[in-house]
Amino acid sequence: MTNPTEHALPANSMVESHEGDFGCTVMELRKLMELRSSDGIDQINVHYGGVMNLCSRLKTNPVEGLSGNPTDLEKRKQVFGQNFIPPKKAKTFLELVWEALQDVTLIILEIAAIISLVLSFYRPPGEENEQCGLPVSSPEDEGEAEAGWIEGAAILFSVIIVVLVTAFNDWSKEKQFRGLQSRIEKEQKFSVIRNGHIIQLPVAEIVVGDIAQIKYGDLLPADGILIQGNDLKIDESSLTGESDHVKKSLERDPMLLSGTHVMEGSGRMVVTAVGINSQTGIIFTLLGASEGEEEEKKKKGKKQGVPENRNKAKTQDGVALEIQPLNSQEGIDNEEKEKKVTKLPKKEKSVLQGKLTRLAVQIGKAGLLMSAITVLILILYFVIENFVIHRRPWLAECTPIYIQYFVKFFIIGITVLVVAVPEGLPLAVTISLAYSVKKMMKDNNLVRHLDACETMGNATAICSDKTGTLTMNRMTVVQAYIGDTHYHQIPSPDALVPKVLDLIVNGISINSAYTSKILPPEKEGGLPRQVGNKTECALLGFVTDLKQDYHAVRNEVPEEKLYKVYTFNSVRKSMSTVIEKPSGGYRMYSKGASEIILRKCNRILDKKGEVMPFKNKDRDEMVRTVIEPMASQGLRTICIAYRDFNDGEPTWDNESEILTELTCIAVVGIEDPVRPEVPEAIAKCKRAGITVRMVTGDNINTARAIATKCGIVTPGDDFLCLEGKEFNRLIRNEKGEVEQEKLDKIWPKLRVLARSSPTDKHTLVKGIIDSTVGEQRQVVAVTGDGTNDGPALKKADVGFAMGIAGTDVAKEASDIILTDDNFTSIVKAVMWGRNVYDSISKFLQFQLTVNVVAVIVAFTGACITQDSPLKAVQMLWVNLIMDTFASLALATEPPTESLLKRRPYGRNKPLISRTMMKNILGHSVYQLTVIFFLVFAGERFFDIDSGRKAPLHSPPSQHYTIIFNTFVLMQLFNEINSRKIHGERNVFAGIFRNLIFCSVVLGTFISQILIVEFGGKPFSCTKLTLSQWFWCLFIGIGELLWGQIISTIPTQSLKFLKEAGHGTTKEEITKDAEGLDEIDHAEMELRRGQILWFRGLNRIQTQIKVVKAFHSSLHESIQKPKNQNSIHNFMTHPEFAIDEEVPRTPLLDEHEEENLDNPTSGTRALLLDGEVTPYANKNNNAVDCSQVQIVASHSDSPLHSLETSV
Repeated sequence: MTNPTEHALPANSMVESHEGDFGCTVMELRKLMELRSSDGIDQINVHYGGVMNLCSRLKTNPVEGLSGNPTDLEKRKQVFGQNFIPPKKAKTFLELVWEALQDVTLIILEIAAIISLVLSFYRPPGEENEQCGLPVSSPEDEGEAEAGWIEGAAILFSVIIVVLVTAFNDWSKEKQFRGLQSRIEKEQKFSVIRNGHIIQLPVAEIVVGDIAQIKYGDLLPADGILIQGNDLKIDESSLTGESDHVKKSLERDPMLLSGTHVMEGSGRMVVTAVGINSQTGIIFTLLGASEGEEEEKKKKGKKQGVPENRNKAKTQDGVALEIQPLNSQEGIDNEEKEKKVTKLPKKEKSVLQGKLTRLAVQIGKAGLLMSAITVLILILYFVIENFVIHRRPWLAECTPIYIQYFVKFFIIGITVLVVAVPEGLPLAVTISLAYSVKKMMKDNNLVRHLDACETMGNATAICSDKTGTLTMNRMTVVQAYIGDTHYHQIPSPDALVPKVLDLIVNGISINSAYTSKILPPEKEGGLPRQVGNKTECALLGFVTDLKQDYHAVRNEVPEEKLYKVYTFNSVRKSMSTVIEKPSGGYRMYSKGASEIILRKCNRILDKKGEVMPFKNKDRDEMVRTVIEPMASQGLRTICIAYRDFNDGEPTWDNESEILTELTCIAVVGIEDPVRPEVPEAIAKCKRAGITVRMVTGDNINTARAIATKCGIVTPGDDFLCLEGKEFNRLIRNEKGEVEQEKLDKIWPKLRVLARSSPTDKHTLVKGIIDSTVGEQRQVVAVTGDGTNDGPALKKADVGFAMGIAGTDVAKEASDIILTDDNFTSIVKAVMWGRNVYDSISKFLQFQLTVNVVAVIVAFTGACITQDSPLKAVQMLWVNLIMDTFASLALATEPPTESLLKRRPYGRNKPLISRTMMKNILGHSVYQLTVIFFLVFAGERFFDIDSGRKAPLHSPPSQHYTIIFNTFVLMQLFNEINSRKIHGERNVFAGIFRNLIFCSVVLGTFISQILIVEFGGKPFSCTKLTLSQWFWCLFIGIGELLWGQIISTIPTQSLKFLKEAGHGTTKEEITKDAEGLDEIDHAEMELRRGQILWFRGLNRIQTQIKVVKAFHSSLHESIQKPKNQNSIHNFMTHPEFAIDEEVPRTPLLDEHEEENLDNPTSGTRALLLDGEVTPYANKNNNAVDCSQVQIVASHSDSPLHSLETSV
């Protein structure tokens, strides 16, 4: 790939068959973009005759750009592809249905339903026989027997409903998020030259051959080759893992890759690869392909798929090695996933899911036990009565009839089990979460992971950014210090000496990104719009307030005339621009954080604009009298300075020499006002037991002042406000490692972390989550907007990304996107989260009462009367319809402010509190008393025939219809009681705010009337008189009165009450943690060791073959020490033909061989945590390769970024 000679032939032959009359093909350009630095330059010069010639081959003008002719653009899209990377294929609805079917409770139900269905069609062949003890059947038997299948079908129907609802929710959520993604993508634009004009073009419209204008701060949308550039530095870490910025120039390295960030300088490039042919596109297709192949492998039952398919992808696509880091990480993840038996969702199983699964399993076990006992008792009763008491012989011809009896007993047992298993539970959770997610959209929360919504209800800490989240991100200069005078308002231009005014205007207008500008307001009387960097916009606003025009200055000094630019970055914390003076020499304007720039000043302008010396004591005085007072009012202080170079041109690369001996022009105080609604929101958080911490890059005084305005810190509190440096000093040991013990002493009191880096944020979040201080583990929410906030967002329990200011990387790592970037939306998310939790508890309280009563009635009824007073289909009406509808009614209660007046429940808080347990048991007692009274004395009370001990298949009786009707009406009124779970008396509060609840209760009541009056045989019902209906209704309403009596009894006095549905304990969490997707570095090391052991044997075989391959390609290395000996070269070597069946990781071994011989070659590998360190081969490789002498690969080689996947 890298040999010019190697390429000459195919390149020429391709030109003959070149596509669409362009002088090069997609594959040629793709291969060209895989080369780096000198190799790339050689290839361009040898094959294309330089960049200009390449432009003419692509039929584009390096100055004017493309003509913009639609047919030409269309043709380019057809030949070279569109600048669009197709998103990962969404899961189909059927796949989502299959996932939903994996639920434990649903599986138990499905099995029960299928058994029930099979048995209902079973007809014993034996004749009726008096000797078998079977009563003579009546003609109505057939109808009853025919209705037997309804039971199983009804259960299956309920399962189908639950599954479809779950799948539909997941599907619509995915669709919602994809919609947002495409909205974000459409808004992304890039500067392109077409027909000599610079236009802003949507990224998807860029084609190969376009001339793109690049400037610092850009994210490159396509691959290209530099045509002209000034001081261009690119951050390629997203592709290569190389953290140092790469200098780009026509002489050294003109290759620009998509997905990389321009950190400094500006320039023009010709676009050579777009979409799936660009370097980012290749990675995306590879990742997609490796996942697809992974699934194929699983289907075939091959376990060692990863290394094998990685190489296949390599050879098929001829992809550059830079892609390896991402791909091999994927490989590890896939292997880890294969090892896991259970498929874990992102992070841990959500707290609520964990508690519910445990509860459902406990209830299921109890139900199973009850149903087994029921079946056992019925069988024993039957056997003893027939064979012991009546002393009947077991006749062979009677066997089928006895079996029929046993089957009937088994169905009764299954009915008990079905009633015991709360299948409404998964549905209630799903409905509640889906309802919340939909409503949260209106509250500016776009939820990406359903469980995040519920986790927010348990949040105990929020780590928030300052700018834009707590503040409005609309910056304005409100104070200034110019010429020994501190102006508390913006001065009038007349108050300033013209010379100073001129310096301020030029210093701001020239030394800021030309993309930052102030546009007129959208509406009459509105505020001017700020576009670009908000701090620069504030300074440009200051120029406008001084009645000056920054446009005029920029027109006079266009961007091309800027001689040198030192862009702003987190290390410099300043920006400088050099221009040539008309009189000769150079002038540099600088601006930045005041404490940093002032340290570099040795002169200052006085009132008359004269230059005065500026000594250390003057600086300390100024910090004390000007900067600190400004900062303590929450202002960000920025210093503007300049320096003249009159004695010839200095060496610009020697930054420390250049950025010194400055002359201070002015210091300004910029205000970013706190959002008016934030203090109230933070007060709510405090009441709700949530600690808010501010993590910002600002000066500590500014941060403290803003925190005080917000109410995060109140004067007189014993809280910490630390700077990043101090924070790191306190939590790290001599080796520089973070110590949890030290961190535990700090985080409980920490409220503000200023001048912090993204790493500090991640350290803090991880420290709080891993901490064992306090009774329960902290649940942490974090906000982030920058690309480098990704790790902290991923680590947090809930990551909030900014919808407006956030980068794509931050959004991808987050759980919830704040579409308005506002802190109050986070508080709304807490409210919704707690509401989900309460809704589930309300439903549980209702559901368990129904279950307890129904199971006990079925069990005792079966034992005493050999038949359940509530028939199977009636039970299912109670179970399915009441549960499904009740989950809908109780899970859609809207949240109220009162939810924020209590502390978080915490991870270990049981789902069923003692108050709820009191309600469940209390109502069960009432219902059981009523039903047993009706079963055993109802016929005398209503003066009707008894339904007890009725022969098999007899017609439905009024007696049992009344029992069924009363039972349903009691549940209906108990549903109203269940609206409150904390012992409140007024169960009707806000009932009309929930229309769903009202319609469900009314609908259920009407359905019940229809079932009783017209249900007939299938529902085992018969018509009731009006007085009987009134009695049923009266007993039902008694539930409400009984509820009031229960709430009078204090929970504390009932010592015997237990809680149920606990969360996972700390020990279990740590056990679970070993299977998580996110692994800490120490654990990574451990895993790497384990995987090494697994692969030991395979490595030995592979290495022997690798050595041979190296032997044969040795002479090439010696002849061309600078040649990047690509892996493609010797993979095609005959001696490297390793049997496909042998799982292998040759990529690793080859370079390890290299390193064994040449430990000082400086080859580096990207470790799993993203830090580049010199690679030491710690693995005891089984093969001694000292006999092989290899020349180290050139230091620019892409092998540097090779990631060790073991």
